[in-house]
Amino acid sequence: MSNTGKSETASAISDAIRAKRERKTGIADDIASLEASLLADIEAFDLDAAERQARREQSTSVGAGMSDPSLVFPEIVPDSAPHQPKEKPVVTPASEPELKIEGGSLLGQLRQQAEIRQRELHSAVAERTLVNELIDQALKRVFFYLHDFVQQLNIVKPAIPRDYPLLEHYLLNQLSWQEGFADYRTQSQSAGALVELVTFTYRLNGIGLPVIERHGPAIERFRTMLFDYGLPFDCKEFKNQRSYVERAEFLIRSEISVSARWRADFANGLLILETRNLERLGSAVYSIRPQLVDMPLLEEFGRLVIGQANRFREQVSRH
Repeated sequence: MSNTGKSETASAISDAIRAKRERKTGIADDIASLEASLLADIEAFDLDAAERQARREQSTSVGAGMSDPSLVFPEIVPDSAPHQPKEKPVVTPASEPELKIEGGSLLGQLRQQAEIRQRELHSAVAERTLVNELIDQALKRVFFYLHDFVQQLNIVKPAIPRDYPLLEHYLLNQLSWQEGFADYRTQSQSAGALVELVTFTYRLNGIGLPVIERHGPAIERFRTMLFDYGLPFDCKEFKNQRSYVERAEFLIRSEISVSARWRADFANGLLILETRNLERLGSAVYSIRPQLVDMPLLEEFGRLVIGQANRFREQVSRH
C-alpha cells in the first residue's frame, strides 16, 4: 500500500473515533435531561387531587354485581377497634328497586321461633324423662314383688287348679308348681341404666296324657302345634311300603313352661306384658300404664299365676 493510501485510511479511522465520542456525549446529555424532567414532575404531582379524581371516575362508572354501592355489607371488626367513619359513595339513581335489609326483623322472628322450639323440646324431654322414670320405678316394683313371690312358691310348690285344653277332650290338668325364676335387665349406663325388662318363668307338672294318634297331613300340623306351645313329646311314626308316614302316635309329657315378660315401651310410655301359657296354651299381650302398677295390681297378677279368682284382666288392657 502507498503512503497516500495509508494516510487516507488513518484519517478515516480518526474521523470514526471522533464521531463515536461525540454520539456518546449526546446520549448522556439526553439521559440527564430526561432525569431532570421526571424529578420536576414528581415534585409537582398532587396526590390529593389524583385521589379525588379517581373517586369521581369510580362514581360515574359503577358496574353491576358486587360493585353496586347500593349493596352495603357491614364490616366485621373486633369490639376494641376504633370506629372509623367512611365517606359515603355517591349513588346514582337506578331504575330497579333498592334492596332493603330491615335490621333485626327477620333475625328477631327466627330468634323467637327458636326460643319457642327450645321450650317445646325442653318440655318434651322433661315429660319423657318423667314417664321413663315412672316405667323404671314400675318395673322395679314388679321385679321385687315377683322375686319374693317366686321364692315362696319354690318352697310351697302349691297345686295349680287350672286346666289347659289341648285337643278335643284332652286336657293338661292336675298341675303343681315345680320351679320358678325372676330376673331383670337394665339399659346401658349411657342410656340411663333404667330397668327395661323383667322376666318371670316357671314350670308346672301334671299327670301324663294318653297316647294321641294322628293320620296323614294332621301329623305335621299337630307336631307344629306342640312345638309352638313348647310341650315336650315323643313321636312314633308308622310308614307304608313307599316310606310315607301314614300314622303317628304322640306321647306328650304333662310339663308346661310358663313365661311372663314385663317389657318397657319407652316410646309410648307403657309397660307391655307378654305371656305364654299363662292362662291357656298360647300367647297373650297386655298394655299397662306404669301408674297402675301398685301392690293391689301385683297381688291380682299373683292370684292369676296360681289359678285363683282375680280381677287382673279387668284392670289392664289386652291387645
